Amino acid sequence: FLSLSLQAKMSRTVQARRLEGIDKNIWVEFVKLAATYSKVNLGQGFPDFPPPDFLTEALTRAFGGGNHMLHQYTRAFGHPPLVKVLAQFYEKLLGRDIDPMTNVMVTVGAYQALFYCFQALVDEGDEVIIIEPFFDCYEPMVKMAGGTPVFVPLRPNPPKDGKLMSSADWQLDPAELASKFSERTKAIVLNSPNNPLGKVFSRGELGLLAELCVKHDVLCISDEVYEWLVYDGKQHIRIASFQGMWDRTVVIGSAGKTFSATGWKVGWVVGPDRLLQHLRTVHQNSVYHCATIAQEAVAECFQRELMLYGKPESYFVQLPKELQQKRDWLVQSLDGVGMKPIIPEGTYFLVADISQFKSDVPDVSSSDEPYDYRFAKWMVKNKGLAAIPLSTFYSKAHKNNYTNFIRFCFAKEEATLKAANDILQKWKQEKTS
Repeated sequence: FLSLSLQAKMSRTVQARRLEGIDKNIWVEFVKLAATYSKVNLGQGFPDFPPPDFLTEALTRAFGGGNHMLHQYTRAFGHPPLVKVLAQFYEKLLGRDIDPMTNVMVTVGAYQALFYCFQALVDEGDEVIIIEPFFDCYEPMVKMAGGTPVFVPLRPNPPKDGKLMSSADWQLDPAELASKFSERTKAIVLNSPNNPLGKVFSRGELGLLAELCVKHDVLCISDEVYEWLVYDGKQHIRIASFQGMWDRTVVIGSAGKTFSATGWKVGWVVGPDRLLQHLRTVHQNSVYHCATIAQEAVAECFQRELMLYGKPESYFVQLPKELQQKRDWLVQSLDGVGMKPIIPEGTYFLVADISQFKSDVPDVSSSDEPYDYRFAKWMVKNKGLAAIPLSTFYSKAHKNNYTNFIRFCFAKEEATLKAANDILQKWKQEKTS
């Protein structure tokens, strides 16, 4: 029996080749660090304030409203009330007819929508252009699909008047961007408003991207989960509305970001049937179905927002005003202690320059980790303040160029931001004493 059991042990490699090199995940490591050490968590991107009352009330009605069929399967590609109201919304936003049954599909959060795009549209040998800094899942998802990521960075252009930098000061070099397109390019990933930088791409920048996509017959995967979180009177412009772009764009949205309920995991894709039919194939052979009750509640909330569209009482009007105020508080706190914030035009996040704090963190010459990784780990362990290193949002080739920055999330309660400020002020006093 002993010899048989020894023979029964597998000697062949068990993991699929597509998993090689993508096993590490920044969030697994830093979420654990924050849970263990942090007094204030400004790392992971979720609000610690409650979602709006109308959202939780809609969920309560869905649970107790007497329609027992809401506890059963609904339409696989999206609960009819939800895809119908999303179609109405995007007709208004894009200025075109949207068929709820063929142009909209519901997913388990925007994260799954991204995975579907790469699995359905990217083949082995295809190149996918990714704008840096980028939400970190884009690169491994492209690789899992057999594609090759091609990176093009937003380059900072600091103002000369000594003012704080804005996310608008980070721009693409048009010639550099154009050079990344080739006959192997299948798609480009656009994230506007951008996580982690908070950049909202301008009409001119989007026009250049659209022109290159049309010229080279390239698809656009447009991650727009922060579409309603835009500040200072800026406007979120949708690339699918540009000439020639509807037929080649998949738009991704998120109820979690839209209604401040990231744990609900309700996302969607909007686009032409010729693209979405392939995403539906992946969907029906993987998850197949999303939670009915959550979709019902989200549908009710979109109906509310459709009626209030553009009015002061709309949540889509109120939330960015509240978050802009929170952003300004955190900007003031960071600037006051010498961490130079880059003022974001949108999203939950801002990036800050930590160069003036280099002397605080012991230099570990044996470590191959980027400085911002070591800084963020040291800060959470020694100061109790959690943030995310910016270099994690860059490719290996460019990672070491951006190790003097970390990302903070300001979608937090006032008490949380005050506690963060207290930590920073105490830290400043310790530095000067």
